[in-house]
Amino acid sequence: MRFLNIYIRYRLALGIFFLVLAILVNWLTGFWPSFILYLISVISLVGHFMFGPLRLIQEYMEKGDMEGAEKILNSIRFPNLLFKPIRSVYFTLKGNLAMARQDFDTAEKLMKKGMDLGAGSSLIQGTEGASLLQMGMLALQKNNFKQAESYIRQALRKGLPDKENQAAAYLQMSSIMINKREFRAGKDFYRKAKALKPATPQIVDQMKQMEKYISRLPG
Repeated sequence: MRFLNIYIRYRLALGIFFLVLAILVNWLTGFWPSFILYLISVISLVGHFMFGPLRLIQEYMEKGDMEGAEKILNSIRFPNLLFKPIRSVYFTLKGNLAMARQDFDTAEKLMKKGMDLGAGSSLIQGTEGASLLQMGMLALQKNNFKQAESYIRQALRKGLPDKENQAAAYLQMSSIMINKREFRAGKDFYRKAKALKPATPQIVDQMKQMEKYISRLPG
């Protein structure tokens, strides 16, 4: 795993190195002795431009190092050359980082682009719901409750990857319903969120605040 990460980090440089070496060997001895060098070079260069270094982002995301993750993304000079499902992930991650910076307009554009590219792709199956949930969150930041509701309902229909995301979706739907003064529906969504017993501190805190408020509502 570590070796693979090192290879991905230096794949472009290795591809160029082996290409130069292959040309030199070809010139000195002939094509066939240099064939394996050409092959390694082509695999490295094609891998760099079509798959990119997105695998490296995981270690930065796990550490919460958004700056490191953004540097990896910014190292991709030609995103349009990426294999389509990989390109979808690229734009989705760029959208997530823009959202973390509270640049909501840019985040929405990037995430929509990622969703459009990833539609129907089996390689990123299961991530569409999470992307729709994030789009709903963005709409809420803009106080566009109608659009937020549409996105979050779609997210729930598509399916979310874990109970934390599901609880977040139900909690946001509870807030939307209460804003629409549909208190019974708001309470139902809150109970669904609570039944999932989420452990994420932010969600737990939101639920505690919601519980104090929701207990005073009619319906």
